Amino acid sequence: MKLQDTGLTAQELKDMVNKYMIETYPRYDFIAERAEGMYLYDEKGEAYLDFYGGVAVNSPGNRNPKVVAAVKEQVDDIMHTFNYPYTVPQALLAKKICDTIGMDKIFYQNSGTEANECMIKMARKYGIENYGPDRYEIITAKEGFHGRTMGAVAATGQPGTAIQEDFGPMLPGFTYAEYNNLNDFASKVTPNTIAIMIEPVQGEGGVHPATEEFMSGLRKLCDDHDMLLLLDEVQTGWGRTGSPMAFMGYGVKPDAISMAKAMGGGMPIAACCASEKVAKAFSSGTHGSTYGGHPVACAAALASISEILDRHLSENAEQVGNYLIRKLSKLPHVREARGKGLLVGCEYELPIAMDVKWGCMKRHALITAIGTDINRMIPPLIADRKDVDRLVDIMQEAVEEAAANYIRKNRVA
Repeated sequence: MKLQDTGLTAQELKDMVNKYMIETYPRYDFIAERAEGMYLYDEKGEAYLDFYGGVAVNSPGNRNPKVVAAVKEQVDDIMHTFNYPYTVPQALLAKKICDTIGMDKIFYQNSGTEANECMIKMARKYGIENYGPDRYEIITAKEGFHGRTMGAVAATGQPGTAIQEDFGPMLPGFTYAEYNNLNDFASKVTPNTIAIMIEPVQGEGGVHPATEEFMSGLRKLCDDHDMLLLLDEVQTGWGRTGSPMAFMGYGVKPDAISMAKAMGGGMPIAACCASEKVAKAFSSGTHGSTYGGHPVACAAALASISEILDRHLSENAEQVGNYLIRKLSKLPHVREARGKGLLVGCEYELPIAMDVKWGCMKRHALITAIGTDINRMIPPLIADRKDVDRLVDIMQEAVEEAAANYIRKNRVA
């Protein structure tokens, strides 16, 4: 739907949003009307280079033609049904995912936080059924992020932030340990611990990849204590970090894994995959979802995942991501550029990340900010070196402008 079809002006539409919607997002001052490949287009037809990727969702490219075609074809057949009859898209997608990543079972959900809730519930039920009523505790990482529902909020290791503050009391059973610190995780293990749950790359926590030693050490720690290793791959899954799923690049296999975002290529869908022994914790009536496994979303996901695999977009993510890190590291005032694949963070010596974000938007490039000093880039996986070069040129202007303003205001030498 386009603005011109409504009879409204751009300001009238924005006023309508301000009047009726509960706003928790700082809005960009344009209306996103159309998308194609690496670009979003506003109501005036002006293009914005998209290194936001719908927050790591549009991995096969904005409005990927095969995803669009799959959605249109499925809508002509059936849009929704309850989860009692079999449907073709559910079955084909389940096989595609489980065969590709080497997991046994899948449960469909609608969003990343729901997939994490599913994984948490499955782990707790597995622990209680197999070890007794007290074996339900889970260790997660400080500065991690697992979603916005109450279980996922409790699992998020950010007490005192807006994510948890004033939403208490938190769901009991979670302990936080320092990311990439195997000794700290080991010190938090008790007889009641059933699982360790982390992100392979902490996205919202500042774009910090897990080290190979940490990941393999967690696997051994879990094996030694009869615990489960749970991986939140909502953001890292499906090509983002240089392999189909991030865990595959570490040579470590989890007992359960969550996924969302890139999975649907723009349609809302998520899932939790698990080994046979863990999946047995769920039986009739123990978990459910009205929209989970929605036929249209499954058809889109099948097309999205096929595009990512068939076009080797995970390999492209690794190559272009490394190039992006090298280019960002040469920008002024950059303390460190880091990441894995096309999940990249740029940390500054000055608290200018928010101003850089808005400066890039003003210059028609879209990135995000984490806190005061980190920008994050999570573009479609079709990004190439020319896209990177254009982005970095824009970022250089935005960084120089933001730094000059900060230094002038604070009289920093």
